[in-house]
Amino acid sequence: MSRHETSGHEAKRELFDAFASVAKVLSSGRRAEIVDILAQGERPVDDISREIDQTIANTSQHLQQLLRAGLVKSRRDGTRIYYSLSGTAVSRLWAAVRDVAAEHVAKLDELATSYLGDRSALTTMTRTEVYERIGSGDLVVIDVRPEAEFRAGHIAGATSVTLKELEKWLDELPNDRLIVAYCRGPYCVFADNAVRTLSRHGFKAARLEEGYPEWKEAGLPVEAKTDLPGHDRAS
Repeated sequence: MSRHETSGHEAKRELFDAFASVAKVLSSGRRAEIVDILAQGERPVDDISREIDQTIANTSQHLQQLLRAGLVKSRRDGTRIYYSLSGTAVSRLWAAVRDVAAEHVAKLDELATSYLGDRSALTTMTRTEVYERIGSGDLVVIDVRPEAEFRAGHIAGATSVTLKELEKWLDELPNDRLIVAYCRGPYCVFADNAVRTLSRHGFKAARLEEGYPEWKEAGLPVEAKTDLPGHDRAS
């Protein structure tokens, strides 16, 4: 083998090692959780640490690895550091990883059921079905994610009703229209639990099959009402 061929193989290995570094950084479930959270919008470190049930120090270490891999970006506002995905390609990558795992990882359905519960009795709607009916007035769309995620971006016309506040909203929700709940994506438990709660109280309820990131990626109408420091309020 010539020196040129050897050099070419080494360059190729380095190139493919660089490709693999992106997948390697997602080998941690906690970092995958962070990407799932940031697919909803920008969040400060302390919020992220609470969401993934890790210390701020551990969360910061995970974020630094994601930052070095180019999957996230950061900005400072005063003493707080905010992180967001570095681009829509990262959100698409995460969706692809999730889809491949759903198709090929043994026992993933069993693991999902253990976390999400039995979904067989839940009514679901596709984003196309929701989009076609959202302007008709015969359904109400509620966003059951944390309020910070709603402010960062949400389905146009949706109302923020966090899961822990849902019981307080029961008297305000119409019982003559279908209520569609959505959250972070197909493996987010918030919408499932919202539909179960609404159904127990006699409401007609369904969950969006996917979540806000998939709705946005499809180019369907979204709004933002961000009042985090360093941002202008918009709607």
